[in-house]
Amino acid sequence: MANDPGAQQLENIEKMGQNVLPDPAPSSVHILNIIGQIEGHVVLPPQNKTTKYEHIIPQLAAVEQNPAIRGLLVILNTVGGDVEAGLAIAEMIKSLSKPTVSLVLGGGHSIGVPIAVSTDFSFIAETATMTIHPIRLTGLVIGVPQTYEYLDKMQDRVVDFVCRNAKITRGAFRELMFRTGELARDIGTVLVGKDAVAAGLIDAVGGLAQAVAKLEEPKGKKEN
Repeated sequence: MANDPGAQQLENIEKMGQNVLPDPAPSSVHILNIIGQIEGHVVLPPQNKTTKYEHIIPQLAAVEQNPAIRGLLVILNTVGGDVEAGLAIAEMIKSLSKPTVSLVLGGGHSIGVPIAVSTDFSFIAETATMTIHPIRLTGLVIGVPQTYEYLDKMQDRVVDFVCRNAKITRGAFRELMFRTGELARDIGTVLVGKDAVAAGLIDAVGGLAQAVAKLEEPKGKKEN
């Protein structure tokens, strides 16, 4: 039965791992989770934990149109994923007229970096990490000059977006992107917590309480 408390507890255990769930109060802040791998035009295997961009785009459109929602909190724990899908999400977040705050928990890697900096203000947990590296393609790649030109243009899009929306210069970001010796089998840089703030990528070290408090500040959306 739908109203059977025992059945409801069993469903909670199966879905959430516990039988009693907190009842959140109504909120005017929409929470958007970017977790696992960002899935774009190619469907990933079912064992992969993914964030599907076709699920995220309608949510962002609804946030903009719903007058009851006055702010957006983006929580990231992502390894990255599809570059075009990630940039599309970042551009939509950036274009919202309502206040936005991001919080990197665990990791905001690869194309997760533009999403993290797309908000009005960004936080990173003290132990969270961000990996910055050049654009890569997996699978069959045609080795012709046009392929490399396409990769360069796509990489420029990422660099330009990050540098327009964070306190880091283009030269400094590219230096992090092409640094050698830090990653075992690749080039790039891993920034942990306060290092991401010191580099100018993220605004502050903080957690959920600080992110929610920032959204509740009586300020309008900043102008860039």
